[in-house]
This record gives sequence, C-alpha cells and structure tokens, in this order.
Amino acid sequence: MPKYLVIVESPAKAKTIEKFLGKNYEVIASNGHVRDLPKSSLGIDIENDFEPKYITIRGKGEILATLRKEVKKVDKVYLATDPDREGEAISWHLYYALKLENKKCSRITFNEITKNAVKASIKQARDIDMNLVDSQQARRVLDRLVGYQISPLLWAKIKRGLSAGRVQSVALRLICDREEEINAFIPEEYWTLDANLKAEGSKKPLIAKFSGDANGKIEIKSKEQIEEIVQKLEGAEYNIIDVRKGERTKKPPLPFTTSTMQQDAARKLNFATQKTMRIAQQLYEGVEMKGRGSVGLITYLRTDSIRISEEADSAARSYIADTYGEDYVSAVSKEKEGKKRIQDAHEAIRPTDLRLTPVKVKEQLSRDQFRLYQLIWNRFLASRMNPARYETTSVKIDANGYRFHVSASKNVFDGFLAVYDLDHEKNENNTLLKSIDKDTKLTFLDFVKDQHFTQPPAHYTEALLVKTMEELGIGRPSTYAPTIATIIARRYVIKEKKNLYVTELGEAVNSMMKQAFPAIVDVNFTANLEMLLDLVEEGGIAWKNVVRNFYPDFEKALKEAQEKLEEVEIADEVTDVICEECGRNMVIKYGPYGKFLACPGFPECRNTKPHFEKIGVACPKCGKEVVLKKTKKGRKYYGCIDNPECDFMSWAKPSKEKCPQCGSYMVEKGKKLMCSDKKCGYVCNIEEKID
Repeated sequence: MPKYLVIVESPAKAKTIEKFLGKNYEVIASNGHVRDLPKSSLGIDIENDFEPKYITIRGKGEILATLRKEVKKVDKVYLATDPDREGEAISWHLYYALKLENKKCSRITFNEITKNAVKASIKQARDIDMNLVDSQQARRVLDRLVGYQISPLLWAKIKRGLSAGRVQSVALRLICDREEEINAFIPEEYWTLDANLKAEGSKKPLIAKFSGDANGKIEIKSKEQIEEIVQKLEGAEYNIIDVRKGERTKKPPLPFTTSTMQQDAARKLNFATQKTMRIAQQLYEGVEMKGRGSVGLITYLRTDSIRISEEADSAARSYIADTYGEDYVSAVSKEKEGKKRIQDAHEAIRPTDLRLTPVKVKEQLSRDQFRLYQLIWNRFLASRMNPARYETTSVKIDANGYRFHVSASKNVFDGFLAVYDLDHEKNENNTLLKSIDKDTKLTFLDFVKDQHFTQPPAHYTEALLVKTMEELGIGRPSTYAPTIATIIARRYVIKEKKNLYVTELGEAVNSMMKQAFPAIVDVNFTANLEMLLDLVEEGGIAWKNVVRNFYPDFEKALKEAQEKLEEVEIADEVTDVICEECGRNMVIKYGPYGKFLACPGFPECRNTKPHFEKIGVACPKCGKEVVLKKTKKGRKYYGCIDNPECDFMSWAKPSKEKCPQCGSYMVEKGKKLMCSDKKCGYVCNIEEKID
C-alpha cells in the first residue's frame, strides 16, 4: 500500500485532519514558516534585482530533520497549509527546505476542516500556485525594505528600538490625524424643543419634537432664538395636519468577513482584534468534542468574501424552516455584488455544521470560544433569514405656523432579529399613534427646552480602525490584527476604555515619517500598492516589477532623509533641573513611555525623574505652573505642577488669555481659542487680541 505524508502548520490542525484520513496517511505540523529573511540583515540583494535571501528559521532545524525522515518513508507528500498567500508561501518554502523536487508532491487546500472538505481536497490536488507565492514575496520584500531602512533613522532621531512599517505607519497616521481633528474641534451650541401634548382619549402625554415651519427645517442655535419661538407659540392651538402610516424593513446582516467579525467581536464581546483572530484560529483548526475527537467548528477565518456555498446555504434554509417556520426563510441570497477581492476564493466565515448549535458545544468550549462561536453561528443563520418588519406612524402638527412631528414604529415581524440582535435596535411602541387621526384634539401641557453641543469625531477604536483600513484599502484580512498589535506594543498608541490614543512617542514617529517619507504614510499610495499585490496574485504583473517601480523613489527619499539627519546633531536637551544625587543638570531622554529626565552621569548616577514640560501658563486654580503630563498609559493632558495639592487638569492646552465674556480660562483648539466653560461658548482666532 502506498504511504502519504500530509504537512500542515499547526499541531491542532494535524490532530483534526488525521482522523479523516486512513492509516496510510501521516499528518505532521511544521509549526508555521520554516524559512524567512534573516533578522540580522536586510536579506535582500538590491544589486541583484531584489533577490531575497532565505534562511532556515532558528529553532526549526529539528522539525525539518523530522520532516525529511518522514519524506523518505512515503510515496507522496501533500502540502496542506492555509488557503491564502501566506499558506501558499509556507508550502513553497517547505518544498525547497525538504528538497521535494524529485518527490511526488502536491498542494491541497480546504476552506473548512471537515471530512468531506479534506477528502475532496486530495482529489483536487494541484501544483503550488506561484502567483500566490509571488504576491506574498512582494509584500514581504516591500515591508523589509521599508522597515529595515527607515527604522535606523528613527533610532538616530528619536530612540533605539523604534520601528516603521509600510502598513503600520499609515495606521498610526490615521490615529494621529484623528487626534488632531478632535483637538481642533470647536463644539457648536444647538437647542431642541419638545412640546408635551395630551391627545383626547389618552392618558399618556404625546412628545412632539420641533422641526421648523411651513418653509422647512429650522435649526435652533441659541437660547435667545428658542425663547423667541416659545414666545410666538404662547396660546397657540396644536392641530394635526398630516398622519402617515407605512412600513419599513431592517435588512439582515451579511455573513462575516474577517473585518466584520473583528468589528462585531470588539463591539459585542469587547475582544481585541488579535484575541478575536487567535480564538477564531482555534475554532477553525479544531476543538476536542466528546465522542468525536477534534472538530473544526468554523470555516477559514481570513477572507474578504461574503459568498456561501450552495450546500451550506441550503442547510441553513432547512434549519430555519424547521426551527422558526417558512416565513423566516429568506427568498433570495443576500450577497450583494461588490468589487471582487482576491480572497473571494474563500467563503465567508460560517459554522462548518449548523447542527452543532452553540448550546450543544458550550461544555466543550472555553467561555471566549463559546461567545465567538455563538456570534459566528447566529450571524450566519441571520444572513439566510427574512428582514425584520415595522409598522411606522408619522404625525405632523402645526402651531402658529411652526411645525412639530411625532414618529413611532412597532415591530410586527422579528425576522432575523430572532437570532441576531443589532446593537442599537430600538423598538418604539407608541400604541397611542394607532388611533390618532387629523380630527384628534390636542391640548398643550408644557415645553421641554434642552441645550446641546455638537460632538467631535469619535476616537478610533480597534473596530473603527479595522473598518476604516478596509474601506481605504489598506492592508488585507491577515494584516489588520498584527498591524494594530504592533503600534500598541511599540507604545505609539495606547488603548484606554476601547479608545486608541496616540502617545508622545507616536506623535514623534508620525511627524518624522510625514516629513521624510510622505509617500510611505500616504493612504492612497498604500492602497494602490495593495491593488498591485492583488494583480500579482492574479498573474497580471511580475512581483519584481512592483518592487522595481517602488524602490527608486523610496531610495531617493531615504538618501535625502539621511542627509538632513546628518546635518542635525542629536544631543540630549539639558534642563535646569539639578540631580539631587550628584549635582549635575539633568537631561531629557526618550523611553518606552516618552520623555523623562535622566542624570547625564549614567552609569555612575542612575537617577531619573518624570519630565514635566512647562507651557508658560499659570494654573487657573492656584496660580502655579501648568505642565504637560501623561496618564499611566501615556495619554497627554495638562495639569498643575502642584498636584495632588491642586487638582486642575485639562485635555486641551490652556492659554494665558481669559474669556472676555465670562472670565474663565481659554483653551487652544487648532488655530482658535475657546472658552473652557462650554455654556459660555466664546470663540476667537488665536491671532485676535483679546481686550
């Protein structure tokens, strides 16, 4: 009988696959990549047409030795690494590391680790797809050229140990740009006016919202304006001039892609993107189930596709009909046609077997595995269900020429909401509106006047950053999580209550990248490179052409940056703070958390202190110095130097100027000054002299 060897990446995957194949099959894990570019050098021969120099990864010698022994014992080798660029590249590296040129060898891929999928893949064995390999090589070479040649400049300019990356630098810029937007944002005042009315025959008051007049919408911008409207409404009769009843639907969500899974897991489960991917990988590779051994519960987790196989679609519809009834089964597939992405070769993320309901597998899963599996299972089922339907009622009311409106909706068919709750789905159920018509008499009770202020753009969360990167075409499903993890690990960005904030170190790195390498941190340039990598995968362009076109401009920017840096002597900034241990003037240095004070007598004197940068403004509370400080996680704020005795703090930079209207201290917002008292709302340009 012939013998076969199947090589996969992980031991968990090997364990799951082994039980599907006969005794003639040996399944062994390579534990990921076995060859890579060297860590100690660039590893790319620029003079020799960017030829990469691959070496065996340290610690992989023993695994390769074992695999070589097994290769000799078998008649054929199947390379069964993941079904994407990275997986194809691992198979290619294994092919050369194990010297399989003279051996029967085939590549197999499967979107889910089930018996049918694995056995079908062996029947459809193929050669290694060099377009996929070349696309991964192009990405790896570009990332290495950028990272290994820019990082030393960051070490010289800022501090050792920093790194720049082709995708991470753009992600950092997005966060920095958003911080600038937020810091420069000036809130605008607006008011809302509600009229509490009593409809005949009803005990509940009717809350009618002011919308404008017969000519259209009116925005109320000040207290004076709202008082003027209220005055004109004094003694007014409230008459219903229009009642409209209708129906609206809420469409079910599409099945998960990598990006939408990461976003939903962040919102609903509070998972970091890296955690989501780690748990999804476990669910894909296989989880131990009583009486069944290791079972792969979900399909492949790195995908841009919303496509579902006919078999899975049919199984879902049957399950919905049996469990919820025919009314809940969607008549048509919900996939919308978008631009085809490379990883559309895979399906969307879904359960491998709908019969393995979350309740059935709960005992075999960890808490986090169960929660993510339940989310994926529910989302897939919901995507095959009918929309939720609502009855809507809209009432238009006239009072002395002004318009008020009341709207309500009632859920009449839950549809997909039976299994998948949308975060902010509010079902207003105003039964009063059922019997209301144009003849219904209304009695005025009172007004509710509320002051509001417009809000700045939201800080990036991991979910929002992933969504933005996907929309802009930056990175691909496999890169979102490691990119975010890198900028957090480097302390360029900190995470506080889900929000991402740029640190002092992150600002310094971003500032240098924008100045010296504007193309690298340009969103459109990075997105265009991703499109070129997709073209390589499709066989439309040679991978070295992408690198050849990229490198000349990059090399020119690199040389210019090096020359500029050589002109600047980067010395430690000496301060007037005296080291109490040896009497020297302390200097400013950069650490993992930003700037700090250190004694220049190191290593003899190891004294260090926090660095508080004075901004030349007196504390509004006690008159002492206001200094730039950082939270424990590294987020910047302004506080009194006499803390904790004085508790003054401000996220925005305080100014020396006082508000001419109310006397409060002013804060800088971009090129403007704004009163720190929101209720005052005074704003002026920084250049304007305040009398």
